[in-house]
Amino acid sequence: MRNNSKITTLESKFPLLSVEQGCMVSKDADITVAFRLELPELFTVTSAEYEAMHSAWHKAIKVLPNYSIVHKQDWFIKEDYQGKLSDGGLSFLARASERHFNERPYLHHSVYLFLTKTNKQRMAQQSNFSSLCRGHLLPKEITNKDEVMKFMEAVDQFERIINDTEQLRMSA
Repeated sequence: MRNNSKITTLESKFPLLSVEQGCMVSKDADITVAFRLELPELFTVTSAEYEAMHSAWHKAIKVLPNYSIVHKQDWFIKEDYQGKLSDGGLSFLARASERHFNERPYLHHSVYLFLTKTNKQRMAQQSNFSSLCRGHLLPKEITNKDEVMKFMEAVDQFERIINDTEQLRMSA
């Protein structure tokens, strides 16, 4: 005899409800927009450039509405360097450098930025809180199209502010 109470599906555990218009919508009605971020190499930024990047981040985050979450993920994946040995236009030193580093392991760095719009109730929510305790399944903010449009406009403005800096690049 099989115990059916322990059977569950991956879909029931997966936190995403859908992906619509380039946004991820969670089962708790949070809206998330994902970006790939290009950062300058480590230790290549002057103090003035660093200050400009810091002020751009500060200005961009201030644009977001209340109850927004900014989540930055850094992924480091071990890869082998593939040199450009077949390129005939390389100088002697450049060719020697390519040969030296060819097939050597390095960490490839990728950065992802997620901007999430949640609501006041969700920010204060504890893990033992169930949606069955509420009188409605979706928060009022998510059903209000004006709130969603304001968030999307703020995300567009956030992206413009970051892309206006010379050191940072965001792409969807």
